[in-house]
Amino acid sequence: MSIFKIFFKKEKIRTRFAPSPTGPFHIGSVRTALFNFLFAKKFKGKFILRIEDTDLERSRPEYEKGIIESLKWLNIHWDEGPYRQSERLGTYAKYLKKLLDNGDAFYCFHSKKFLEEEAGLAHHCEFKKLPLEDLEKRLKKESAVIRFKTPPDLEIAFTDLIRGKIRFNSDALGGDFSLAKAESPDKFLPLYNFAVVIDDFEMGISHVIRGEDHISNTPKQILIQQALKLPMPKYAHLPLILGPDKSKLSKRHGAVSVDEYGEMGYLPAAMVNFIAFLGWNPGTDKEIFNLEELIKEFDLNNVQKGGAIFNVEKLDWFNGYYLKQLPLDELAKRAIPFLIKDGLIDSNFPAKSGPAPSWEYLKKILELERPRLKKLGGIGERISYFFKIPKYEPKLLIWRDMSFKDIIASLKASLVAIDQMSDADFNQKNLERILLKEAEKAKNKDKGRLLWPLRAALTGLEASPGPFEILEILGRKESIKRVETAIKKLA
Repeated sequence: MSIFKIFFKKEKIRTRFAPSPTGPFHIGSVRTALFNFLFAKKFKGKFILRIEDTDLERSRPEYEKGIIESLKWLNIHWDEGPYRQSERLGTYAKYLKKLLDNGDAFYCFHSKKFLEEEAGLAHHCEFKKLPLEDLEKRLKKESAVIRFKTPPDLEIAFTDLIRGKIRFNSDALGGDFSLAKAESPDKFLPLYNFAVVIDDFEMGISHVIRGEDHISNTPKQILIQQALKLPMPKYAHLPLILGPDKSKLSKRHGAVSVDEYGEMGYLPAAMVNFIAFLGWNPGTDKEIFNLEELIKEFDLNNVQKGGAIFNVEKLDWFNGYYLKQLPLDELAKRAIPFLIKDGLIDSNFPAKSGPAPSWEYLKKILELERPRLKKLGGIGERISYFFKIPKYEPKLLIWRDMSFKDIIASLKASLVAIDQMSDADFNQKNLERILLKEAEKAKNKDKGRLLWPLRAALTGLEASPGPFEILEILGRKESIKRVETAIKKLA
């Protein structure tokens, strides 16, 4: 039993995921949500969803909706929330007043640009020396920023559950940092480092599990906690997710938002399994985990410190595995929206009557394609030949050194063999027996001289499943039609 299991059984575990709805839901944020969820559930704790929406200029309802829908899609369910910071302004005001009254914060009327241009002023702002009453009078006429009085030359230390002891000196924090924007004595807009401290305390958060880019925020948050005499939660900072070139994962590496992966046809179970391995491993060779197994096995001791590489090929491998495990009916249901998008079936599929493909026909196609399937997006390109006559250049029919005359003869031999079969006997086993016997007659017994032109005539593709399976699904009548079409192309 790990030290975490022994220790955390004694306390009430409460974790939180606190995204800002200012853009699409990034894979890095999904990983943070997942690890917080797994940790809370492992120790029978609570997982809280909190929306940090105080950035009024960039926060959008559609981004919040995307976060909530994506978490539900991934089966990452929260126990409390979603709480919104924009609905908690009165709570923040109470704590700001306490900091101001105790002399731990002050109103600053300098612009950010002025402070940046006046090097050192952030450490020696004259406003923090003035009486609070005087500053509040000025606040009635103009807006200000509330700043924390950063103590000089103070060591700030905490023990990170992943990285061990981390130390900072207060002089390296950039001076008196901002807590909130004040538009009047009664109207405040809290900023990140302040709001997060108050929320974590008010919501009883025991463990803050977040990305390593927040390490630099931690000493500021500890100073606020100390000034307000609030308990400090335990911190764990996760490694960054990197692209294949080992730079921070971004758009130039491909899709980075979870909804894009859903649109490409990745399954939620595959996404969760893959994302769990971005910076964590179970300490064994096992790679396939469902959500319950991840909850059981998750351990912060096994989270790495170095960056985690986002490998799309590995994601494809996971997704291919989960696609293979789906019941065939479920696979067909999930494929339908992609086939409608690709224009291969109608939105009312399956039609009750008429020439439209049937439910059973679709299932046969997917069963054939499933072993090679990596994702459902683009599936139409792979199986379109089952729904419409393929278009291709005659040269696709060429096998090695065969001439057009040779190919016509080969296709005619296949046509005769197929035409002589009855509909009742038209199945993969019989087709393979009859056509392989015919292929034995080819020059040098090269079976490709019969099978390549036949398969290409049926599919119009350079690579596809074998001709026997395809013939059975297409049926005798359609197969004859396509072979005849190929002969006409060459003739």
